[in-house]
Amino acid sequence: MKVLLINGSPNEHGCTYTALREVEKALAAEGIDTEIFHIGVEPLPGCTGCNGCAGSGCCIFDDRVNDALEIAEGCDAYVLGSPVHYAGIPGDMKSFLDRFFWAGENGTHRLKPGAAVVSCRRAGSTATLDGLNKYMTISEMPIVSSGYWNMVHGTNPKEVEQDLEGMQMMRTLGRNMAWLLKSIEAGRREGLEKPETEPRARTNFIR
Repeated sequence: MKVLLINGSPNEHGCTYTALREVEKALAAEGIDTEIFHIGVEPLPGCTGCNGCAGSGCCIFDDRVNDALEIAEGCDAYVLGSPVHYAGIPGDMKSFLDRFFWAGENGTHRLKPGAAVVSCRRAGSTATLDGLNKYMTISEMPIVSSGYWNMVHGTNPKEVEQDLEGMQMMRTLGRNMAWLLKSIEAGRREGLEKPETEPRARTNFIR
């Protein structure tokens, strides 16, 4: 079993990484393989709605999004990590997630457990957390929770490490995700099948 942890911060080893690393250590202690993927600092174009990704599992813009999608195929769960910019998801992370989830609608993400992790100095964390969770709930992904909201506070990694409650929530999140992954694997060994899917019904409310 393997978990993909996506670092949506422009700072590869900053506050968001520090939070993700704490989750990663808890997962590793439970025997779960991990990989932290940094989206990088190169500009990422947003989704243009061209549907060129339909059925292919990759985006027409061949950049870090496709790199992540390739890794995601071999992973069993995701943790989305993001800093807070103006009480929301940073622009590049938003562009990344729009394309990562839309291009992965071929079944890459469905029923894989997911969790969101947010780092901030002071505020905007819950709005950002809500935005991240929406990507997973629309993708039929079970959301993994912790003992409080999955967030840490600080202006640098050392301050984040001093947020004892936040770091504890990261460890709890890692252990909870490991438990859910093991439960899913146990069900699979017992022959438990995935829920059936229905053809998508789309209603725009125009009469």
